[in-house]
Amino acid sequence: MSTIFNQVKEALGKPYGDLQFLLQCFQEVLEESKKEYLVGLIPWLDTTVKPTPKDLINNEYIHLMSMCFQLLNLVEVNGAVQSRRHKEDDEMASVNGLWAHQFKLLKSQGVSEQQILEVMPSVLVEPVLTAHPTEAKRSVVLHEYRKLYLLLVKRENQMYTRIEQEEIRTEIKQILHRLWHVGEIYIEKPRLESELDNILHYLTNVFPGVIIILDKRLRQAWKESGFDPDLLNNTDLFPGLSFGNWVGGDRDGHPLVTPEITKMTLKKLRVHAFSIVKNELKELAQKLSIYRNIREASKEFATRITVLAAELGQEAKIELKEHNDEVFRAFVLLLLHKIPIDLSRESSPELEDRDASYKNAGELIADLDLLYAELEASGIGEVARIDVGRCKRLLKVFGFHLAKLDIRQNSEYHEKALSQLVRTSLGDQTAEKVESSQQAKREFLDQELKINRPFLVRYQSLDKEGTNVVRSLQVVNEHIQKYGSQALGKLIVSMTRNAEDLLTVYLFMREAGLMIKQQTGLAAQLPVVPLFETIEDLKESPGILDDYLNHPVVKNSLKLQALENPNGELIQDVMIGYSDSNKDGGILASSWFLHEAQKELTEIGLKHGVSIRFFHGTGGSISRGAGPTHWFVKTLPFGSINGKIRITEQGETIERKYANLVNAAYNLELMISSVTAQTILHKNTTGQREEVETLFRRLGDRGRFYYRKLLSDPDFIRFFEQATPIDVIESSKIGSRPARRSGKRSMEDLRAIPWVFSWSQSRFNITSWYGVGSTLNEMKTKQPAEWEKLLHLVKYDPFVRYVMTNLDSSLASTDEVIMEKYAGLVEEKFIRERILTMMKDELQLTRDMLTALLKKPMNERRKSHYYSTILRAEALNFLHDSQIELLQKWRESKKNKTPDEDDYLFALLQCVNAIANALGSTG
Repeated sequence: MSTIFNQVKEALGKPYGDLQFLLQCFQEVLEESKKEYLVGLIPWLDTTVKPTPKDLINNEYIHLMSMCFQLLNLVEVNGAVQSRRHKEDDEMASVNGLWAHQFKLLKSQGVSEQQILEVMPSVLVEPVLTAHPTEAKRSVVLHEYRKLYLLLVKRENQMYTRIEQEEIRTEIKQILHRLWHVGEIYIEKPRLESELDNILHYLTNVFPGVIIILDKRLRQAWKESGFDPDLLNNTDLFPGLSFGNWVGGDRDGHPLVTPEITKMTLKKLRVHAFSIVKNELKELAQKLSIYRNIREASKEFATRITVLAAELGQEAKIELKEHNDEVFRAFVLLLLHKIPIDLSRESSPELEDRDASYKNAGELIADLDLLYAELEASGIGEVARIDVGRCKRLLKVFGFHLAKLDIRQNSEYHEKALSQLVRTSLGDQTAEKVESSQQAKREFLDQELKINRPFLVRYQSLDKEGTNVVRSLQVVNEHIQKYGSQALGKLIVSMTRNAEDLLTVYLFMREAGLMIKQQTGLAAQLPVVPLFETIEDLKESPGILDDYLNHPVVKNSLKLQALENPNGELIQDVMIGYSDSNKDGGILASSWFLHEAQKELTEIGLKHGVSIRFFHGTGGSISRGAGPTHWFVKTLPFGSINGKIRITEQGETIERKYANLVNAAYNLELMISSVTAQTILHKNTTGQREEVETLFRRLGDRGRFYYRKLLSDPDFIRFFEQATPIDVIESSKIGSRPARRSGKRSMEDLRAIPWVFSWSQSRFNITSWYGVGSTLNEMKTKQPAEWEKLLHLVKYDPFVRYVMTNLDSSLASTDEVIMEKYAGLVEEKFIRERILTMMKDELQLTRDMLTALLKKPMNERRKSHYYSTILRAEALNFLHDSQIELLQKWRESKKNKTPDEDDYLFALLQCVNAIANALGSTG
């Protein structure tokens, strides 16, 4: 084994013993596959063999490295899980951020169990799954790695005999054989249907089981904290959880998301929701094989059975006859027949809406409430609380819709669609007037939103933008008319620049039949949500929201939508974008302006008597808002946590956090418990943080100045295009969405994901640190009193510490030597040396300033992160050499149009995937 591997194994222990075991299994797989020449190239096992220049551009070598890094990821995830289990075995509250830890924190702040119970039922956390193109691995490969992880966990069981352990080893090798022969990367772009199927895997195969684990852990933590367990018997008191989905609804720059795709998505989500409901009711019926005759039931319960029997006819007679002395079981089987799906078609069930079918999940929950009360009255309360409670809980989470589908579109796209609609229905002169100014557009919208009549009956004469917008909303309306609005989330307007961008959507809703005429005027059935992404839009967002909430149609709509909310609360969702704000202004500016916008938007909400629910559009990298969930929630401005939060889960983040039950439960518990605790603390404490805000406002402004200075350099774009694999990433097939919104070759049109992805692949990572060193150095030299404040705040203030610790993590994966190698791809020496010198100087300054600020080196502060980074670096260097060599050959081949261009591209795509595996992140 390599010296570094032995150091890491000695420092961190068992996970790296597991890695050694897996690598040895992989070695045998390669030998059995007649690939002996690769055995010596397996990283960490033997450092005496170095890859040759020929090896570096060999597809099989790159595939080997990719698999080895994925094995490292698996053992580290399992190591973290086992470490948490050991800690909790000693003391449940010792794991930071989880329920027991949060209850301990709340008790130390003098919060009583009754105060906690008052808040918990009002909490609603909603992770929103997206298919943003940051998952480089095919779904078939992800499936094999999930199975491999389970076998790795199985090895932990000390009860297995030597023979059983050998069988586990054989199964591991079989999976490694399959992974070796299965292609890891997408050769063609994945279809939207396959992206949806991947999301459905988590929603149907992972999350239902996770909910049960979460509820058990909540009860256990409550009891361990010394609270009265009888107070938490009813799942109605638990924090709310639901899921959102963008696949099939997010059409921003995605021409393949057609109205037909949205319709198909809504149907698939509904069918899969019923499969969960069906399985739960079947299992519940099995558990209720309790001898009890209908004559022994209460009058209310017996009457309901009579009503159900009349509704269901022959089906009910059969069930009641077969289970005459098992009234509870018979009752559940009757409920099962009311599920609006054809249960006879197990392989491909179809929706089946009959008169007797449930219209919504609330009707089924009401019947389960009746069953719950009957069991309690019969002295079977424990069965009611655990078994019926479980079924109710899953229904409240997934309903008949599984996950709420958001519909997102860009404001510019809406603008084109509006122009087409007005031009077609009212003529060129009116259209030109509406387009002449923002004020003219506002006057037009204000006037039109007083009338509930569409412009057109047929839309064939509209261009594609107008047709797509109207038809998509008609699909939404058709679904709502048939099933209700529970399956729909929000209508999100990306790149919101003014209130008119939002009011335009109401006009399209009117066109599609989604507006309701009330005494006070028109009201929309679905919420319209601004997405503020750039720094300028974040700065303008309070004024835009103030204007928007003041509009009569918006007021009417919020009141209509509040009928679905607990206590009739008026709620306005606001989405904030971490990716584009970072791309626009750098890490310090993004962190600060997002923070300030949330604070000011919360105050605007208070002014209008509206609760603002923030939807955090975070990604998988630090540049795009990633970081430990419990620390992230702690940093949110005072008052902005009101028990309600939405947050995106994107690409490889979904696989990393939710691929297995235990890790999925951990990540969801972090989110729910943190939101609950911070909501309670915000409610019971004051939030004066002027010192932090004044100081960080200055850091954000100056950080943006230095970051933009680099990006505005006339030679910067040329350096970026040649020194990073952006051209490969734009040629990759890792998502159905294009890399650019409209296909233009400009920085503005380039999406934030490939921007971050390309800088991380080449180990520059400028998006998460550039400008920080100069900003901090300026403060230290020119404002020493402010610097002293920062030294104090970084120890105690969650927001300051979170930002600086994330910066530190990014610096750990930034490598000057590798940066220099990629810079060697820049053809013009003057540009190469000048831009690289600027970056290296800023990097060194940033390292120095972070060391001065955080005091201790990373190997003392974050031992696991430090050792994992140096272990990965030892093998990563060879992969970077591969990518650079292949980039040179591919670009030369493209230039000369030689026949080996596609071969080089395929190897490069494999290399991108391998480096992404090694870094644990793409975009």
